[in-house]
Amino acid sequence: MQNPTLENSYNKTISVIESCKTREQLEGAIRMVNNFKTLYKEVGYPKTLSYNLDRTIYKKYFTCQLQE
Repeated sequence: MQNPTLENSYNKTISVIESCKTREQLEGAIRMVNNFKTLYKEVGYPKTLSYNLDRTIYKKYFTCQLQE
């Protein structure tokens, strides 16, 4: 990634997803991911970031489901 702001936002979003312990927290992280996609869609960003965010949410969703 060449844009430091994009990289910081992406890393923060990943950190938030990974820190989720409950389904409610994960729902907030999903909204954060959607905001990230909306914001950076305007300036253009690599599609792999979107895929990685979705994949991280998907994995965490099942982890949260098992813990409850």
